Amino acid sequence: MTIALEGEPKGGHQSKKAAASGWIGSALEYYDFFIYATAASLIFPQIFFPSSNPTVAIVASLATYGVGYVARPIGAFVLGHWGDTHGRKNVLILCMFLMGFSTIAVGLLPTYEQVGILAPILLVIMRLIQGFAVAGEISGASSMILEHAPFGRRGFFASFTLQGVQAGQILAAAVFLPLAHFMPEAAFNSWGWRIPFLLSFIVIIAGWIIRREVDETPAFREEGSQNAKPRSPVVEAIQTTWPDMIRVVLMALMNVIPVVATIFGAAYAVQAAYGIGFHKDVYLWIPVLGNIVACIVIPYVGNLSDRIGRRLPIIVGALGSGVLAFGYLYAISIHSVPLAILMSVLMWGVVYQGYNAIFPSFYPELFPTRTRVSSMAISQNIGTAFTALLPALFAIVAPPGSQNVPLIVGAIAFAITGIAAAAAWSARETYRVQMKDLGNPDAVPVDKATYDRLRDEAISASRG
Repeated sequence: MTIALEGEPKGGHQSKKAAASGWIGSALEYYDFFIYATAASLIFPQIFFPSSNPTVAIVASLATYGVGYVARPIGAFVLGHWGDTHGRKNVLILCMFLMGFSTIAVGLLPTYEQVGILAPILLVIMRLIQGFAVAGEISGASSMILEHAPFGRRGFFASFTLQGVQAGQILAAAVFLPLAHFMPEAAFNSWGWRIPFLLSFIVIIAGWIIRREVDETPAFREEGSQNAKPRSPVVEAIQTTWPDMIRVVLMALMNVIPVVATIFGAAYAVQAAYGIGFHKDVYLWIPVLGNIVACIVIPYVGNLSDRIGRRLPIIVGALGSGVLAFGYLYAISIHSVPLAILMSVLMWGVVYQGYNAIFPSFYPELFPTRTRVSSMAISQNIGTAFTALLPALFAIVAPPGSQNVPLIVGAIAFAITGIAAAAAWSARETYRVQMKDLGNPDAVPVDKATYDRLRDEAISASRG
C-alpha cells in the first residue's frame, strides 16, 4: 500500500512479502549463528580445546564465540557499504551465502585429537567468516522491511526481523535437543554434533528461493533514480550521523542479555566444573521456551511501539531484563529447573522484548536512506562487539568454584542494561516521522491525530 504523504516514497510497497522474507531469512541465518553458540557451550570445550584445566577449556571455547562478534564490525563496514550502494536485497543474499558455507565448513572440521592445534585455528577462521556475514543481516533486513512498510506500521512489520531471529534460535535448539537426548554421549561428541551444521545446506537453498522474490525498496529505488546514492556511505555516515551512531552503539550493549541467557547460562548450568549438573537436553529447553514466548510477544510489542513510540518500551525492557538476570542465574545456582525456566521466560521471553522487538525499527529510523544500512550495521555491530568476550569474562571473574556467580554476573549485566537505557532516553522519538525525514534531527513529526488516522487506514488496508 502507498499512503499519500509528501514525505513517503512513491511506488509499490511489498510490506507482507518483505516482512516474510526478513523473517525467514533471519531465522535461517541465525539458525547457523546459534548452533555454533550452542556447540561452543556444550561440545567444543571437550573436542577442540582439551585441557587438564576445565576452566581453561571453557574460557577458550566461549572466546571463539566472541570472535564472531569481533569480526562483525569489519563485516559491518563492508556489507553496510554494499547495502547502501547495491541495495538491501543484494546484501542480504550475500550475507546468506557467506553464513551458510562457513557453517557447513564447521561441520566438516577435524577435532583437536585428529590434527592438533590446527583444529581450533580452523574453527576460529570459520567463526570469523560467520561474524562477518551476520553483520549485514539485521541491518539489511530491518532496512528492507522498514522501507517497504506503510507509514504508521513500521514498528510492527520491522519486528518480524527479530521474531525470525528468535525462531532461528528455537530451530537451532530443536535440532540439538533430539540429538543430545537420544544419541549416546560418545556418538554425539564424536559425530552427532556435526549434523546441525551440515543441515545448513538446506538453509542456503531455502534462503535463496525466498529472498530473490522480494523487490528492492521504494526508498532505495528513489534514491537511485535521483542519483542520490552516496559514493562512500560509510564515510558520510560517520561524518553526519555520529551522535546517533554512538547512541546505537550503547543501546546495542543489550546483547548482554542473550549472552547471559543462552551462552554463559548454558556453560554455568551444564559444564561439570561449575557443579550445577543440569543435563544438556534439559538445559536446552530453557532458552527454547523463552524464545517460544518471545516469538508470541514480539509483534505485539512492535505494534505497541507504533502507538506509543519506541523509546519507553526500550527503556523498560532494558532495565527490567537487567534486574531479572539476577533471578535467572540464581535459579540455576540453586539447581531449580522450574524456577530457571520461569525466570528465562520472564527475562528473555517477555521483558527483554521491550528492547528486542523495537530496535529493528528504531535503529534504522534514526538514519537517512542514503546511509541507513551502513549507519545501523556499523554502530550496532560495534556495540555487540563490546559484549563479544563477555562469556569468557564471566567465566574469569566468576570461575568454577565461585560462591557468588549470580551476584557477580548479574551486577555486570544490570550495569550494562542501565547504559543502554540511558542511551535510549537521550535519543529523539521517531515513530511519527515520515520516511524522507528520517535521520534529520530537526524533522517535524506528523501530528498525533493525523498519524493515528493514517495508521488506522493502513491497518484497515492490510486486512482488506
